[in-house]
Amino acid sequence: MPFHFKEDLENAIKRDPAARSKLEVFLVYPGVHAIWGYRWANFLWRHNLKLAARVHMAWVRSVTGIEIHPGATIGRRFFIDHGMGVVIGETSIIGDDVLMYHDVTLGARGYIIGKRHPTIGNRVVLGAGARIIGDIKVHDDATVPTNATIVKDHGPKFSASNYSI
Repeated sequence: MPFHFKEDLENAIKRDPAARSKLEVFLVYPGVHAIWGYRWANFLWRHNLKLAARVHMAWVRSVTGIEIHPGATIGRRFFIDHGMGVVIGETSIIGDDVLMYHDVTLGARGYIIGKRHPTIGNRVVLGAGARIIGDIKVHDDATVPTNATIVKDHGPKFSASNYSI
């Protein structure tokens, strides 16, 4: 996956009304820094430099408070707003134009070999504190509410059976 630094800066300006300039985003946005760190680590991961990828992401986590496994698959224009406490597991797949707020977890239900983390569609908004757990799908254009726990596939419309509070 190529690096899209300019696109990431423009996306942050578009997604966050508090962002005043590309320079500000470049210097102080941990979500953007975590994505850039992930992209490098993912490159290493895909080129079988797995230990180097994990060490790099451990450093990124210590600096940003955002934990992204280098084996995850993340699309373009992904933006993490604030970001502290975000966890993205190894087999997670995230589509394009996804907005994620702080303290979101894309986690597994248990020790399973193979695909065990969520797949997030395109143009999805993941509210602060959301927990999406297991090998499930959050479909395109969905909005996951703040503090929701999702354990079943989730389409763009709210369904009470998809949530656990």
